[in-house]
Amino acid sequence: MKVAILSTFYPFRGGIAQFNANLLNELAKTNEVRAYTFTCQYPSFLFPGKTQYVTEEDNAVKVDALPVLNTANPFSYCRAAKIIAKWHPDVVFFRYWMSYFAPSQGMVARILRKKGIKVVTLVDNAFPHESKFFDKPFARWFFKANDALIGMSQAVLNDVATLHVTNKKRKSIPTKLMHHPLYNQFSAKVDRVEAKRHFGLDPEKKTLLFFGFIRDYKGLDLLIEAMDYLDESYQLLIAGECYGSFEKYEQLIAGRKHPENIICQNRYISDDEVTEFFSAADVCILPYRSATQSGIIAICYNFELPVIATNVGGLAESIVSPNVGLMTEQISAEAIARSVIKYFAMDRTVFIANIKKLKEELTWPNFAAQLIDFINELQV
Repeated sequence: MKVAILSTFYPFRGGIAQFNANLLNELAKTNEVRAYTFTCQYPSFLFPGKTQYVTEEDNAVKVDALPVLNTANPFSYCRAAKIIAKWHPDVVFFRYWMSYFAPSQGMVARILRKKGIKVVTLVDNAFPHESKFFDKPFARWFFKANDALIGMSQAVLNDVATLHVTNKKRKSIPTKLMHHPLYNQFSAKVDRVEAKRHFGLDPEKKTLLFFGFIRDYKGLDLLIEAMDYLDESYQLLIAGECYGSFEKYEQLIAGRKHPENIICQNRYISDDEVTEFFSAADVCILPYRSATQSGIIAICYNFELPVIATNVGGLAESIVSPNVGLMTEQISAEAIARSVIKYFAMDRTVFIANIKKLKEELTWPNFAAQLIDFINELQV
């Protein structure tokens, strides 16, 4: 099968770019695959982080993707579709995670479908975490340009269903649930004591990890406040670049009973460094206020690290059913602290054993095979 993927790839950075690179490499083992990416992903004034691009310190998977689409320039939409169509792919695969991409990707998808090319999208978020009034109509318009949609959590597919998207024949667009494969591009775990010392952590204390881009909906403030409900035997390691000002978090940390037990690495974490962070941790905390699924959980599985998360979106699907961690009773600092205390009082080897089972299932070969089978089954 000839598969074209139009999405974010190297030199753009981030979890979606990493996912796309892994999927591309796996699909290429049994299919003809070409990667197409953006000439401009976001205008710089719309991007809240420090940079959209891979830096010299990053160890990103390099992909020879052809830049074709400027999301901010409508004149590039037809040109991008023309370039992709010239290759005569059987299917074009998109990613959708915010309504900003709906106009550009939706126009390209419509042009390609008129040429008889299948269009399939993996939906990371049907609606952004920081919602706007135009999110739903934009999402509906883009989804209608697809032959099928894929979600990595039932929560995402439930959101898609609320839009009642149909094709020209007034039939519902097919959807499929496919769980997030593991990120396994990292080196093997290192000694936990040495990893803790590397970050200035006390090797004897129980270490909580918050990992990933810091945004308001991810609830880092709740986790910081939760430290006041825990005794001095606990410490928190924060690792990730803040989208916006980190000052409010610094003030929260300074106001804790034991601010010395909170260590911050407020910066983008390259793949080369990920192993040490997850080696130092005893548990990863996802104190989110809203969520669909989380790529952080896929990293936790790779390192056999249990998870504690708030019960929002599709997180429970990845944690409760396979029994690889705990969910909090409420979205609050006190509830997070109670779950942390409960976790360290349990036999955590049960969680780790279940993660090892998942590692055998959530592989890139399995994901790629499911994707190709699903595309082949589509009646267009």
